[in-house]
Amino acid sequence: MKDEVFYSKGMKHVKEDYPDLYKENVSLNEVAFSGKVLDYKTQKLIALGITAANSDSRAVKNQIKSTMKEFKVTKDEIVDVLRVVLLIAGKPAFMNAINILYELTEK
Repeated sequence: MKDEVFYSKGMKHVKEDYPDLYKENVSLNEVAFSGKVLDYKTQKLIALGITAANSDSRAVKNQIKSTMKEFKVTKDEIVDVLRVVLLIAGKPAFMNAINILYELTEK
């Protein structure tokens, strides 16, 4: 994770009230998004797929926005990720993410 961007609303409170836990979260993200074999873009697309499979609308929206901004990922690239979500997590998770994608790209 770059620039200590967390999409969880609660992380703000952790940072303020429990800086030791926040520091450990930052360290964990640095290890997870290390890009040792897979590049950071690929890791972000995986994170998007996992988030979409969990049907967390707020997190999906934030993941799509950040991935498109950071890497200029196209709508078609995101739909390729969402095809896997459809296969693994099912139509409700897929449609939730598709609706968010189109909400963001048709503005």
